[in-house]
Amino acid sequence: MGLRRAIQKLLLKYGSQETVIRTLRGMGVRVGERCRIYTVNFGSEPWLIRIGDHVCISNDVTFVNHGLNWVFQDKYESLTGFGAIDIKDNCQIGVRATILPGVTIGPNSVVGACSVVTKDVPPNSVAAGNPARVVCTIEEYEQRCVARHIDIPNDPEAARKVLEEHFWGGGA
Repeated sequence: MGLRRAIQKLLLKYGSQETVIRTLRGMGVRVGERCRIYTVNFGSEPWLIRIGDHVCISNDVTFVNHGLNWVFQDKYESLTGFGAIDIKDNCQIGVRATILPGVTIGPNSVVGACSVVTKDVPPNSVAAGNPARVVCTIEEYEQRCVARHIDIPNDPEAARKVLEEHFWGGGA
């Protein structure tokens, strides 16, 4: 890995969100407004990635923009296969998801943790698994989120007490 790439990875891993977005744009990633990005794995063709507005990319998400052609290199001198990745507005990509070449994730969608996205995710849906498939609509997911909501205070110590009481019943 070259020095420039090493510096980019450090900025992506330890920089503020402003620094992360600026670094990604410098690498060629098209990033919209109001995004939160917590991964460093943008592959060797980051300019083939487009991220819309109000998108959250969780930790350890991997973007893959090229296919696996190595086994054919002796037969074809320069066989290549690339694909763009397009994440539309208002999406969330879960921890350790992998997004493969040629995939579009529709607006208002969620990709579950550890999912492998091999084909497009339709708008207003939640996809999960390996390979990822639609598991519910965004409306159904919203209802589940609201049903399991726990109202916690902003103070970290008070929040801890509320959560411990909720999950452990006050007993340690």
